[in-house]
Amino acid sequence: MKYIKQLSVILTISFIGEMLNLVLPLPVPASVYGMIIMFLCLMTGIVKLYMVEETADFLVSIMPLMFIEPTTSIMTVIFDVKESIAAIFVISIVSTIVVTGVTGVVAECIMKHRAGKEKTNDKS
Repeated sequence: MKYIKQLSVILTISFIGEMLNLVLPLPVPASVYGMIIMFLCLMTGIVKLYMVEETADFLVSIMPLMFIEPTTSIMTVIFDVKESIAAIFVISIVSTIVVTGVTGVVAECIMKHRAGKEKTNDKS
C-alpha cells in the first residue's frame, strides 16, 4: 500500500505537468514541468522525501529498461539516417562529455557547500 501511495503522489505531479503543458504555450515538455513541480514541492516541504523516496528509487533503478525500445527502433531506421550517422555519433559523444562535466562540477559545488556548512555547524 505504501508504494501505491508513493506512486500516486508521483503520478499526480506528472499529471499536473501534463496539464501545464496543455495550458501554457511554451515549448517545454510536460516531464520538465513535472520535475520542476516535484522539485519545488520537495524544497518547500509540501511533499516530504519519505512520501516518494522508495518508489522513486525503484523507478530510477529500472530506467535503463525504458531505453531498450528506442534503441531497437533506431535499428529499423538506420538506412534512413545513414547519411547523418557521423553527425549523430559526434553529437552523442560531445553531449555525453558535456553532461558528465557539468554533473561533476555541480556535484563538486554541492559537496564543497555541504562541507562548508558542516564546518560552520561544528564551530557553533
